[in-house]
Amino acid sequence: MKRILVCEDEDVIRDFVVINLKRAGYDVIDVNNGEEALRVFDSEHGEFDIALLDIMMPGIDGFHVCKELRRRSATIGIIMLSAKTQEMDKVSGLMLGADDYITKPFSPSELTARIDAVYRRVSMAFVQEEKTSTIVSGPFELNVKSRTVSKNGQLIDLTQVEYSILEYFITNQNTALDRGSILQHIWGNNYPGDDKIVDVNIRRIRLKIEDQPSHPRYISTIWGFGYKWSDGTSKDEDEP
Repeated sequence: MKRILVCEDEDVIRDFVVINLKRAGYDVIDVNNGEEALRVFDSEHGEFDIALLDIMMPGIDGFHVCKELRRRSATIGIIMLSAKTQEMDKVSGLMLGADDYITKPFSPSELTARIDAVYRRVSMAFVQEEKTSTIVSGPFELNVKSRTVSKNGQLIDLTQVEYSILEYFITNQNTALDRGSILQHIWGNNYPGDDKIVDVNIRRIRLKIEDQPSHPRYISTIWGFGYKWSDGTSKDEDEP
C-alpha cells in the first residue's frame, strides 16, 4: 500500500486532501501540526512513501518538518503545500530537500498527479534493476541497484530526485541537456509546474558534489539552454 503522511492545520483542506488521496489508493495518516508529524513519522519507523507538508502552521512550520524528515530519510518523497506564491518560498522548500511544491488552491487532479509523480520516483528506490549495477564517471560511482552515488569512495547523501538527475546526467555525459528534457525525464510529461524546479535541484546537487559549488567542475551551465555533465577531467568552455 502507498503510504502518505499529510500535515495540514486547516481542517477543511486536510479533509479534502485525505478524501481524494484515499480515492486514489493511498493509505493516509493525517495530522494537524508539525510536532505531531515528526512524532508519527518516528512512531511508524519512517514507513511512509510521501509526506505532504503545509508550510504555515502553528508551532514548528513545514520548512522545519521538511528539514527534519529529510535528515531522517533520503528516500521519502516530500511535497510542500502552501497558499504562498512567492518564489523564495518555493526555493527555500526545495533547498531543504523537498521534491515538489503545490500552491493552494489546487484541484483534486493536480494533487493526485503531483503526488503520483513523486511516488513513482520514490518507488524506484526499491526496484532491483537488471542492467549494469554500477556506472563510473571520474571520481563518481553510481550504483544502479541501490540508487546511490559515491565520490572517491565516500557515499553522497542524495534524495531520490537528486539521484535520478545525476543518473540522467552521467548516462548522458558531455551532452547538453535542456531544462525541458530534464523536467520531462525526471518529473514526467504532464508535470504542471515550471522548470525553476530543475535549477533549484541543480543548485542543491552542486552543494553536495562540487568542491567549489560556485565554480562547478562537473555540472556546467549552458547559458540560455540547460546543463552538461562532464567527469571533471577538462574545463568546459561553457563554465562561467
